[in-house]
Amino acid sequence: MKLTTTTQVSIDGVMQGPGVNLAEHERGVFERAGWAHFDNEAGTVMDEIYQRADAFLFGRRTYELFADTWGAWDDPGNSPIWTALNTKPKYVASTTLTDPRWTNTIVLSSGVVAAIRELKAKPGRELQVHGCGALFRWLLDNDLVDEMTLFTFPVVVGQGTRLFPDTGRDRVLELVESQATPSGVTIQVYRISAKL
Repeated sequence: MKLTTTTQVSIDGVMQGPGVNLAEHERGVFERAGWAHFDNEAGTVMDEIYQRADAFLFGRRTYELFADTWGAWDDPGNSPIWTALNTKPKYVASTTLTDPRWTNTIVLSSGVVAAIRELKAKPGRELQVHGCGALFRWLLDNDLVDEMTLFTFPVVVGQGTRLFPDTGRDRVLELVESQATPSGVTIQVYRISAKL
């Protein structure tokens, strides 16, 4: 399986809070959440991405967010995202999660690099990572990402956690595919190439 990442970012590179997490919003954790607005075309592309998944890899925080939403909702009967998330294996890279409540979840608490390499060696299409900023950066630093998809929304958020840190290794990305939706969302698929 190839390891792919899918992330929603603003024009200024913020990836924090694209949707509204009501619990965080009410606590004032991140006031600018909810800036990602999907049009039908972007939604269709996201559905297609989830349909290619054979397994998912999460960091603990994103896993808990997804478990509290996608894992708690009843089957709507017409959602490729719900179907994939609730039927495919889920792996969580975490040293603190001990009792995952979402079915079909395995916690990777030690030897994570080797465990992910074993998952990638299995036959299949994609081991997908959605969101998970800290995990994404760690995977990239450990040369585990094969391909990344960025949904770039035509907004400037102005603050918040950015996808790429201010410091780090230079990388060469090969553009595999690019499209723009009617509302101005650009979707770029990059293959990770050699380091500079």
